[in-house]
Amino acid sequence: MKEEEFAAKLKAIDAEVYIVGGWVRDYLRGAKPKDKDYLLCGCREEDFTKLFPKAVKVGKSFPVYLLRIEGENCEVAFARRERKQGQGYRGFAVEFGPEVTVEEDLYRRDTTMNSMAWRLSDGEIIDPYGGRADIEARCIRAVSHHFRDDPVRALRAARQAAELGFAIAEETYGYMADCGKELAGEPQERLLEEMKKAFASAAPSIFFRALQRAGLLETAFPELAALIGKTQPEAFHPEGDAFEHTLLIVDKVAGDTTSLTARFAGLVHDLGKGTTPAEMLPHHYGHEVRGLEVLTAWNRRMTLPKEWMKAAGFVIREHMRAPRLGKTGKIAALLLNLAKSGLTIAEFKAIIRADHGGLPLYLEKAGQLISAMSEVSGKEAPKGLSGPEIGTWLFSQQVRILQRKLREAKG
Repeated sequence: MKEEEFAAKLKAIDAEVYIVGGWVRDYLRGAKPKDKDYLLCGCREEDFTKLFPKAVKVGKSFPVYLLRIEGENCEVAFARRERKQGQGYRGFAVEFGPEVTVEEDLYRRDTTMNSMAWRLSDGEIIDPYGGRADIEARCIRAVSHHFRDDPVRALRAARQAAELGFAIAEETYGYMADCGKELAGEPQERLLEEMKKAFASAAPSIFFRALQRAGLLETAFPELAALIGKTQPEAFHPEGDAFEHTLLIVDKVAGDTTSLTARFAGLVHDLGKGTTPAEMLPHHYGHEVRGLEVLTAWNRRMTLPKEWMKAAGFVIREHMRAPRLGKTGKIAALLLNLAKSGLTIAEFKAIIRADHGGLPLYLEKAGQLISAMSEVSGKEAPKGLSGPEIGTWLFSQQVRILQRKLREAKG
């Protein structure tokens, strides 16, 4: 069914259908709009099902239907009002019916740029709360106090600030701060999902800075909040404390790779500095070991992606050693373990380069060196060797190859 046919059938019974939310926002921003969500006003549910008998109902607390439009399965939701009566994003009393207006439905949404609607019958944009002006001003602004109804909206605003490069309005920071108490009880997977989306932005640091400013960082990501105020030797870290250093690194890594795994590993490389005893500051001896402990605790709370955990563990263990290794055997071991770390060579190099400002020769040539070491295998071991003896022989051959290749690279 064509969109025009869909709108015309509804118009014939004095109902209106709108495209709402992110599609309208992105269209007005000049960005490529994503999936369309439709909002239906002035229509009874029984009339809708008669007009579109193939529509499949998927909503539970209010009518939402899946309908095939322009070759896609699209959501069509009936306009609704919401009244907060419990905790979290499920604690709502919902009212719907043909009397609910588009303006009422838009009022319950989070930010002005997400509270616009495109009327299909004539193409008019319904913008009762100034979303278009806020897009032009590059501003994220809450529509109303209803912003606080779902505490994860605070993370969403921070994430969209990172994605779009928009500033968050002052009064909206106040609404975000009000979300703190309920945010502590939200399912951790909702917080993780917002962080994943923030990592896909050009500057993930904006997400964490916005949460810090709203007073929510300790609630959402206490492991990162613990880095605030952890001083570092100024000669090596003129940017400031461990939190500032961490945000600097995650943005540098984001500038080098689109890998979310690498970006997360860059974010947590110094996680152990958050547990450095005050009397040890500004030094952070042993923070690699403590960092693994903090990462493990984070994973217990949030269940991080397995590939993130694997790569982050490798980076936490090796990020201090990697630039300083001199013995060929240790270099060989690191390079061989890198192949099993969950990171590509380029991704690991991006993290070390961001953290240390450069790379040692063996990391510059890591791809060639690993390839050369891989040319020998245990199948070539002398007869009579078995079990661990084959592994020992193989590693010794790989070290010899590495020594030769490093000499050649040095000229």
